[in-house]
Amino acid sequence: MLQRAAAAAAGHQRFEAGALYVVATPIGNLADITLRALHVLTRVDAVAAEDTRVAAALLAHYGIHKPLVALHAHNERAATAAVLERLARGESVALVSDAGTPAVSDPGAVLVAEAAAAGRRVVPLPGASSALAALAAAGDARASGFRFAGFLPARGAERQATLRALLDADDGLALVLFEAPHRIEALAAELAGHDADRTLTLARELTKQFESIVTMPARELPAWLGADAHRRRGEFVLVVHSRAARPVAADGVPEAARHALQVLLRELPLKQAAALAAEISGASRKALYALALARRRE
Repeated sequence: MLQRAAAAAAGHQRFEAGALYVVATPIGNLADITLRALHVLTRVDAVAAEDTRVAAALLAHYGIHKPLVALHAHNERAATAAVLERLARGESVALVSDAGTPAVSDPGAVLVAEAAAAGRRVVPLPGASSALAALAAAGDARASGFRFAGFLPARGAERQATLRALLDADDGLALVLFEAPHRIEALAAELAGHDADRTLTLARELTKQFESIVTMPARELPAWLGADAHRRRGEFVLVVHSRAARPVAADGVPEAARHALQVLLRELPLKQAAALAAEISGASRKALYALALARRRE
């Protein structure tokens, strides 16, 4: 019945032989698969999967049986070549990850890039995304967008440098991070130590039976995690809310840059003051020079 409903809803859409279909699958709740995804999965010749056991269980749940090709982090290059051979023969292939959208913090990007380079049609099928689900629940009304960082590097020095650079970015964007259960306490401590007042939303086990979503200042997260061992289990998405955007004047020069220019003009020639203010603030050197000229004329 469900396959008939999927065919009725999506059957009129173009289905092309030799195409790669990038299919988003549920991140925990099987009901979150789309009718279009089910329709495509019934029509493709094969399914390239991050874990063939997970994909087989998903397909079997919906009464779908297809040849499976393992494509994971350890065999991505070799598996990509095998899938490209199938596409060259005119077969259509669906790419799926264990959960969510393939090629986003999951294997598949190499296959997508090489399929496109080979002139094969790549068709994305939108669906479940833990990053977007967490952002929707975070309700960061100040954010002008978001930056998706996924998992941080595992090594200490590289991890610290990457996290610090992401947190110090003052661009009005929310930041989305993934974290494993054995590192969530360390990440909470790092965030609290770096920016204790920053608002965080922690989403755990999204769409699953024990889903929990909490929002709090960074300083409170370590204690919240430590209060109950169950809170440290599962899969985590963390949204670091944006800072309030710095005020920008009509000429496009941020207030901090204007102030730096004003101070430097007391001691330095106009051109040198504008160049140094631009280096300090990251603002446009041309805009600061124009502003300095205008002030001299006043």
